[in-house]
Amino acid sequence: KNGAQGSDNIYTQLEASINNMEPVEDGANVKATVVQVTDDIVFVDVNCKSEGKIPVSEFAGNLPKEGDVITVYLVSQFGKNGPVVSKQKADEKRLWEELKVASEQKTPVEGVISSVTKGGYMVNLGGGISAFLPISQADAQKVEKEDKLIGVKSKFYVERLYSNGKRNVVVNRRKYLEEQINENRDKFFETVKIGDTVKGVVKSFTSFGAFIDLGGFDGLLHINDMSWGHVTRPKDFVKKGQEIELKVIRLDPEGKRINLSLKHFTEDPWVHFEEKYHVNDIVKGKVTKVPDFGAFIELEEGIEGLAHISEFSWTKKINKPSDMVKEGDEVECMILGYDIQGGRVSLGLKQVTENPWDSIADKYPVGTKISGKVVKIANSGAFVQLEEGIDAFLAGEDLSWTKKIKHPGSEIKVDQPLDVVVLDCDPENHRIRVGVKQLTDNPWKAFAEEYRVGGTLEGEVTSINDFGIFVKAPNGIEGLVNKANLSDDRDVPFEEAVKKYNVGDKVNVYVVSIDVDKERVAFSVKEYKRAQDRAEISQYMSSSNDDRAYTIGDSVKSHEE
Repeated sequence: KNGAQGSDNIYTQLEASINNMEPVEDGANVKATVVQVTDDIVFVDVNCKSEGKIPVSEFAGNLPKEGDVITVYLVSQFGKNGPVVSKQKADEKRLWEELKVASEQKTPVEGVISSVTKGGYMVNLGGGISAFLPISQADAQKVEKEDKLIGVKSKFYVERLYSNGKRNVVVNRRKYLEEQINENRDKFFETVKIGDTVKGVVKSFTSFGAFIDLGGFDGLLHINDMSWGHVTRPKDFVKKGQEIELKVIRLDPEGKRINLSLKHFTEDPWVHFEEKYHVNDIVKGKVTKVPDFGAFIELEEGIEGLAHISEFSWTKKINKPSDMVKEGDEVECMILGYDIQGGRVSLGLKQVTENPWDSIADKYPVGTKISGKVVKIANSGAFVQLEEGIDAFLAGEDLSWTKKIKHPGSEIKVDQPLDVVVLDCDPENHRIRVGVKQLTDNPWKAFAEEYRVGGTLEGEVTSINDFGIFVKAPNGIEGLVNKANLSDDRDVPFEEAVKKYNVGDKVNVYVVSIDVDKERVAFSVKEYKRAQDRAEISQYMSSSNDDRAYTIGDSVKSHEE
């Protein structure tokens, strides 16, 4: 702060010193009194026998008046036409002395950036002296356009002075500007308080906001402080080079950080949220952003809520929120909850429509026959779409009464129309179970009624394995003849006995057991043969009157032996 004032004092003292110099020798600055001013010449008295003459052009438009005392350079006391004097050289000599003082005392000097040269600029310091200004020292910021600084009047620090027949000067403007910026910043932190309004110029943009020039130093206008509402592009709110007023909302003197705001000129809309909005209210809003987990919806400027993907539909499985809504859409939603301190509100899209599961039990009671479409097949069953968003589960075991189905995909395909019957409806857990086989009567009941345990039938061998053979009854029911029930001769192992049978063979079997609920029936070849034997013996005994002492018990005993 004292640099400029100190510099002025030095110049004043130097001026006084120069003006008091006596014209003792050539090559010195001396005092001269203006005697006459014509259109071309200024005549001055330098205490010589005659007057000195100075061309008007050397005064650069600042002509003196008669009687004024000025400083001139005495080239020669005894020129051909009187003393030879120069105002321009006097100024140059005086300036050179001033530059020496400025360099020693590290005080700034004034100049004008006059032209571009290799590696920087030329600066006119006055008095016929030009200085070199390196481009790296020309400004506080990187110089983007060189021509922009041409004609700029500024102060400079003298970096170097040297004379090798010609006076050379190197100056530094950046150092001076940085000092001024630091002074301005310090003053800002000393005088400005949070809540004050300040002026600044929009300097540059980033993805998170804009930097504001407050006088050589920057403040940040964060994207979140541009508006209480949703902001995606900072350039929509401020323009580069624009002068704007802002509120100071944060000051950090140690980190030299300043946060500014546009939105704080108006009141925070969350202050009045509970006056306007309540849980379960249905409201309208505008979709502002659609990330993978839901949609942000702006109810009004500054009030933005999130509808999570789980709140999009009662029935549909939504993989991408953008499949249902996009930015800019006007939508209706329900307020599910809010947090005023956190500035959050939870919204639902599905809640503005009726939940179809609430009335599903009335629509699809147990026993309802309906035509659906297979939408997915799993290892244990398939999912059948009854209507948009309502899928029922069809277990593999409910496809057929009689077929042993290892994988449902062998019987049904995706997109296939399929008639089903509702077996169970659970609205609370959003589950419906359906079946195909239940559309027809249960053949196991009919089988149990027709044959009962102890009955016999002729069936067909459908498969042979290590633990027995499967035999299919005339009505399609399959039963197992366990390996122990295949041969009535205990001396013949199963491996030998089974060799007599091939798939497709007709075979007579005895019904050992029936379990309608578990859909199981056990057959026996051995018991069939025994039953045949008993029937023959009974028939024989009833027809023979000769040997009544031979009884059925004897025949069984004989058979067992």
